[in-house]
Amino acid sequence: MPPPAPGSNDTPVAERWASLPQDLIRLVSSRVLAGDLLDYVRFRAVCGSWRSATASPRGRGVVDPRFHPRRWMMLPEGHGLHPGHPHLRGYIRFLNLDMGTFVRAHIPLFSDHCVVDSVHGLLVLLRDQDSAVRLVHPFTGDIAELPPLATVLPQLGTLLDTLPAPHRVKRLAESICASASFSGGVITVMLALHEVNHVAFATALDQQWTVSTWMYQYASPPPLSFQGKLYTACDVALSGVSEFTGEWESYGDVQVFQIDPPVNDGMGSGSKLQLPKLIATLPEGNLDVPMGPVECDSEILVVGYKDFDMLHFVVFKLTDLIQQSVVCLEPRQHNLVHQQLTGGTWSPATDDCSLYGPAPVGPCSLIHLIFSCCIRIRCNRGQVFGNYY
Repeated sequence: MPPPAPGSNDTPVAERWASLPQDLIRLVSSRVLAGDLLDYVRFRAVCGSWRSATASPRGRGVVDPRFHPRRWMMLPEGHGLHPGHPHLRGYIRFLNLDMGTFVRAHIPLFSDHCVVDSVHGLLVLLRDQDSAVRLVHPFTGDIAELPPLATVLPQLGTLLDTLPAPHRVKRLAESICASASFSGGVITVMLALHEVNHVAFATALDQQWTVSTWMYQYASPPPLSFQGKLYTACDVALSGVSEFTGEWESYGDVQVFQIDPPVNDGMGSGSKLQLPKLIATLPEGNLDVPMGPVECDSEILVVGYKDFDMLHFVVFKLTDLIQQSVVCLEPRQHNLVHQQLTGGTWSPATDDCSLYGPAPVGPCSLIHLIFSCCIRIRCNRGQVFGNYY
């Protein structure tokens, strides 16, 4: 439908835009929402007619996946300005990965919460007082309450007995990968507890987390969360029969496993996690040092080094080997650089910072800021990777 032509009648142009049919308004708004949540918010703010014809994200921000801020990520401030620092006055900055724009959101929860992960753009927070896990929408303020993380401790047996009791939850929280699925208004969250190589799950209706009876491989790279599932990549340390597949596995192979959300056990006793599902195998010699599964352009890649000297970086799809430009470590100078795998060449460093920083102060590139978000212990301390403070 073309826009109303100015001067076509005596009705002001703004009023004619406001009088568009509601089904057309909803159609346009759905297209806007598919692109970016904040653009949708701006669309609804045009006039009362457009606002009343479209659904408000507030109150639905967590339970309705349409309103998840998928392409936004929280960035650290650096200079020791951790989330919740008094100088930030409760504001946190976020980066749009598509547009490169920044916004600041007011999240007062950080005064007594820390970040353990993010999923679909939602923040997974841990409350200091009681270790309650909370799924928070950074822009609408909606919250889904989950059980305290401390409820996993009795199910872990003696795995953390070497730590003083007050520090066990904190140690778990430092290396968590979260995955969430949303179905029929029910939120199910899985937490890969990388410190102990177990997976726990819970819904917003549960009183405690349920821990897997199995473990994924010790010393494997951290899991990846992707579309409601978890993925791990690990090398076979000893030839033999797999405890997960029951089939023979050969030393040196790299296996990729998929961990699905919990399913009903069919016996009336609730849900349980199934064994990890083997979905890909890289034969020995293709990937000697796996660095883990990663997401790139909505695809899962398995990355790492082809040799133990860590001189040849390789990238695999789950279904096929690919070669593309990735951010990685140049093995000799330890600079963050781009490697063009097609030609095997390295581009110049992103800036004058080495991986560990040439001095106590910058400069630091956007890559350092994004990389810092992957190291939660630094992010929660207001530190930027590449600096010493």
